[in-house]
Amino acid sequence: MNYALIFAGGAGRRMNNQTKPKQFLLLHGKPILLYTLEHFDKHPEVNAITVVCLENWIEELKNFLLRCDIKKVRSIVPGGATGHESIFKGLAAMEIYSRDDDIVLIHDGVRPLIDARLISLNIAKAQQWGAVITVTPALETVVKCCDSETIESVPPRHHMYAAKAPQTFRFRLIYDLYKKAARDGHLTVDSAHLCSLYNLAMHVVLSTPNNIKITAPEDFYIFRALYELIENNKISGRQER
Repeated sequence: MNYALIFAGGAGRRMNNQTKPKQFLLLHGKPILLYTLEHFDKHPEVNAITVVCLENWIEELKNFLLRCDIKKVRSIVPGGATGHESIFKGLAAMEIYSRDDDIVLIHDGVRPLIDARLISLNIAKAQQWGAVITVTPALETVVKCCDSETIESVPPRHHMYAAKAPQTFRFRLIYDLYKKAARDGHLTVDSAHLCSLYNLAMHVVLSTPNNIKITAPEDFYIFRALYELIENNKISGRQER
């Protein structure tokens, strides 16, 4: 079985929006989070979805799920204080119905421009390797700076990638790592960081285009422009590149 874990438990303070968290900002009357969920809900290989959500927005999410006819959400879990804790809570909720070798796609609720091809690639490679990370090649030179003042090293750009999502794993493999991190007192940036911390081998899935994460106000406007371009291309018969 293949499951999606969508984490949307953050307050989105960098959006400078005082009225609602970024995952509930509306485009054409529908929140960003629902655009993300629709990709997994419609995908024939995804069997069920768990959503980690801000606790005081869970009822609002349930209303939108009904309104948008999202059928595969199996559970909604209150988020933690950090993204790491939210993912851990989501995995814990999934344990009651997940087998060790089931596949879980861990994805940001505010990364709404994925597509079916990317989901399929993640599932296939995770079934093969156990741990895969969606990435894009670095387009600019990356520098390592540990003190915010001095450049320590400049790795060759052709070796460098940016980690995105989904980040996809066999269920027991990733859940055991989060439990180990809890025992050891570690908080990580994302699941790729966690795997690196414990020296777990990971493989890459090259991302499809426009797989942006909505973090700052300008990201929302980029999302709106890209979404409308994609929709217009569908209407005119042109394919997204």
